[in-house]
Amino acid sequence: MTVFLVGAGPGDADLLTVRAARLLAQADVVVHDRLITKEVLDLVAPGAEQIDVGKHPGFSDTQESINDLLVALGRRHGCVVRLKGGDPFVFGRGGEEAQAVAGSGIDVEVIAGVTSAFAGPLLAGIPVTHRGLSHGVTVVTGSAVSGATVDFRRLANPDLTLVVLMGVRRRRTIARELVEGGLDPTTPVAVVERASTDQQRVLRCTLAQLGEMNVSSPAVLVIGAVAALDLGRVGALAASYAMST
Repeated sequence: MTVFLVGAGPGDADLLTVRAARLLAQADVVVHDRLITKEVLDLVAPGAEQIDVGKHPGFSDTQESINDLLVALGRRHGCVVRLKGGDPFVFGRGGEEAQAVAGSGIDVEVIAGVTSAFAGPLLAGIPVTHRGLSHGVTVVTGSAVSGATVDFRRLANPDLTLVVLMGVRRRRTIARELVEGGLDPTTPVAVVERASTDQQRVLRCTLAQLGEMNVSSPAVLVIGAVAALDLGRVGALAASYAMST
């Protein structure tokens, strides 16, 4: 009996690892987040039970209840898949779930997934590091964790790229605190909504404009000089060149 914490990536089923796809095809039960796409859920074994424990506006399962559910299912089934958006260990509380399951004497295995923190910018044509523009990247959450929030004034560094997950609701505060921390209000910003899906949308603005942008979740905020880049056609142009030679 094993509980597998599986990263579903940003949404496109083609971005699942081979290991993740194989586990979905043999699962007895799949416990999944709300934003897992239908394309990914279509890979679940026919007849396997699917349980949605995602966070809904006005309602959500508590983390403790999800932990208890995984333990209960792990005791009854041979293959339980906990399907989490992105990577299980990147702001997904996968560590807490792994501790709860392992602490109950049930085997647990974590399957890495493609995190939207990097896939989102990439699919918008933005390298999070780029010589001459950014020599590092910081990934943070924009949402409150146990009542505490990130002080973005301390993250205002023009030499780094800042990637914010779950930051749409606090985008005005995030922009204000970064400017208060010394970041130029004209710093480029890109917002990547629903990365990798057929609903993907990329919006570009400056830090001063971010608070007034009409954006919706799920989205990745990319802040820094690289956010002005759009290298999305590089791959297509290279492929076209290769075919013509």
